[in-house]
Amino acid sequence: MKSAHRTDAQERAEPGADSESTSDHQVREDREISTEQQHLDVVYARLDRMRASAERRLQQTLRESGGTPQARSERESYERLYTDDLTKFDAAEHNLYFGRLDMGSGETRAIGRIGILDDDSDDTTLLLDWRAPLSRPFYLATPAAPEEVRRRRHIRTRSRAVRGISDEVLESDSAVADAPAGGDVVNETALISALNAARTGEMTDIVETIQREQDLIIRSPHRGVMVVQGGPGTGKTAVALHRAAYLLYTHRDVLARSGVLIIGPNDDFLTYIGQVLPSLGETGVLLSTIGNLYPGVRASVVEPRLAAALKGDLRMVDVLKRAVREYQTVPRQPVTVTFDGYPLTIDKSVIQPARGRARSSRRPHNRARSVFIRNALDALAEQHARRIGSSTIDGSQLLSRGDIADIRDEMRTDPDILTALGEFWPPLTPQKVITELFGSTARLRKVTTGWTDDERTALLRDHHRPVADVSAADVPLLDEVAELIGYDTDGESERDRVEWRHRLAEAQDALDILTGSAPQDLEDELDPEILMAYDVIDAEQLASRQVQRERLTTAERAYGDRTWAFGHVIVDEAQEISAMGWRMIMRRIPNRWMTIIGDTAQTSDPAGTTSWDAVLHPYVADRWRRHDLTVNYRTPGEIMDSATTVLAQIAPDQPAPTSIRRSGHPPQDIRTDSADDTVTTAVRVALEAGAGPGVVAVIVPDLLADVVDASMRTASAEFGDDTPAPRVLTVGAVKGLEFDMTVVVEPAALVAQSDRGLGDLYVALTRATQRLAVVHAEELPLDLLS
Repeated sequence: MKSAHRTDAQERAEPGADSESTSDHQVREDREISTEQQHLDVVYARLDRMRASAERRLQQTLRESGGTPQARSERESYERLYTDDLTKFDAAEHNLYFGRLDMGSGETRAIGRIGILDDDSDDTTLLLDWRAPLSRPFYLATPAAPEEVRRRRHIRTRSRAVRGISDEVLESDSAVADAPAGGDVVNETALISALNAARTGEMTDIVETIQREQDLIIRSPHRGVMVVQGGPGTGKTAVALHRAAYLLYTHRDVLARSGVLIIGPNDDFLTYIGQVLPSLGETGVLLSTIGNLYPGVRASVVEPRLAAALKGDLRMVDVLKRAVREYQTVPRQPVTVTFDGYPLTIDKSVIQPARGRARSSRRPHNRARSVFIRNALDALAEQHARRIGSSTIDGSQLLSRGDIADIRDEMRTDPDILTALGEFWPPLTPQKVITELFGSTARLRKVTTGWTDDERTALLRDHHRPVADVSAADVPLLDEVAELIGYDTDGESERDRVEWRHRLAEAQDALDILTGSAPQDLEDELDPEILMAYDVIDAEQLASRQVQRERLTTAERAYGDRTWAFGHVIVDEAQEISAMGWRMIMRRIPNRWMTIIGDTAQTSDPAGTTSWDAVLHPYVADRWRRHDLTVNYRTPGEIMDSATTVLAQIAPDQPAPTSIRRSGHPPQDIRTDSADDTVTTAVRVALEAGAGPGVVAVIVPDLLADVVDASMRTASAEFGDDTPAPRVLTVGAVKGLEFDMTVVVEPAALVAQSDRGLGDLYVALTRATQRLAVVHAEELPLDLLS
């Protein structure tokens, strides 16, 4: 493959090169760069006009006001459309035009982040969206399979100026002869440059350097469950995000209404990837962790490992079912209430049949409550009728069925009766059930049949913990209970009805004020053709307009609705999801169109999985596809050599991904004399590295996190530099992230901290893109750096 890399003029001249040849080369380069610059100027000029047009339309839309709820709704739809366009244009501004294909037919295709048509003709394309089918050869063409591409050009820009170009000539005998074995790496110069660039703390897109095996996954037409298995640094997350952008482009009519959900392992990860989709022209995707997926709840408590493992176990399904049924009680002693001056007895004969009928309805607890109340009231009405209606000598009933129905209706409004019955089938909330279950040894013992005392003790909630504080392991349990009790169905509907009545009353009050303040002799003083507000709109229309004003995006509505059904769900670091977590996820994707990203060798969570089949079989049996990513783009070969030693212990049959490059920096083995010395040394090494370009992190065992973090803060203040201090992170917090350099502290302690400690160590070792230092006082496990 013939590849020519062109850069700025000052970078091009080579010492000792023939001056005439260099001059001719520079002239040719300058001419080609100038040609690309002219095209780039045209593209940006068109983008500026598109942006200006969208801004004008947005301002016009904001000035207009509809006279009906429908008009208002339409106006807000356009407003959101223009706002989304502006967001897309702004996000695409960075490196808008990055590639060109010269086809064998003579056609030229310019490739960019968004598609842009010519001003004069909508049939002429100035820039192809990278997701368009005609752009695909930019990612797939190789010398062995050129896809009719004669030359592929990668264009480097800074702001709105072309700074350099690199070409790959694909259709020639020499190109095929020079092609690397397999021919899987395309845009190699651009790829290596991107891999060697210093990190900024935010993930960048890979739209310019997508490789063949990644493209096949991103554009897969599969409409079921697709598992993407890949070792460290294989670009799993980047593939997932670009697949989200591709699906929204290709299936926008469906996914714009139903939405795309991306689930990540932690908040740091979501912040890290947060700018990728906007840079690809997509802003309507919901990003969430499991701990934040339940509306109104944000997990803030770190659960002990044993408790997290138990809460993620499928045995919790039966535990929660029994916990809900424990609220469906019968009276131990009769309860007496007074109705219409007569005593009524509420005992087992009243409650037990009502409970049986409610349970037989197969409805969730809260929705079955109406069945329970109705049947209990029937029994009490019959009891009352017998008491007051049996006045004949033979004791025959004087009251008709209609009379008894009237008695029941009166009882339905009696607060004392309803309160008494409610004790035996109370309305529930998920928070109430979970808090009371894990806050009571007696409750736990009742519902955890077959569990050990140690397990029950691990589940018991700390009494000093505020009721509102939940862990990520609690959230799937809240969701499970919500299903069992029918939460936010009838209850939410009633709240909606109350809110609507409130809005309607406010709207009527406003119109009454307008009517009352109008002059009585209006017809004499003003033109009778003039209409006032109360002439053209009633209270219901006014209230509707207020509701329309509060319309939310698809992602915003989905976030607040526990029962929302997404069109597509992407789960990253999916090996960390517990069995209970998967039940929660699957409720949100009934069509089972999913992309699951992970590496079973990197499982750290004690409730996580090491088998995709075990995860998916309960939901789709064997109807899922697996793709494997095999190239490690992040981790240099020197570091991966050590990490492979750990992988061989975790998953001997799983091949390590092949590193695409070596950094020239073998891992540093820094031995210390004591635990205290380990902390100070790790902090010093990280601060010294952090003074240079790039991002540095210190990865520590859970038990050392606080002490190392405190030492880092103190030392950073003494260091006297404005550079932010390197972050101190546990393995759980570092999932999915990458750094230029990592300092791994006490690998032996990482291994010892859980049953899956080797997985923790494997994750910790593979976060660095350039350098790795290992600081330890204890002996290294597995002859790690030997």
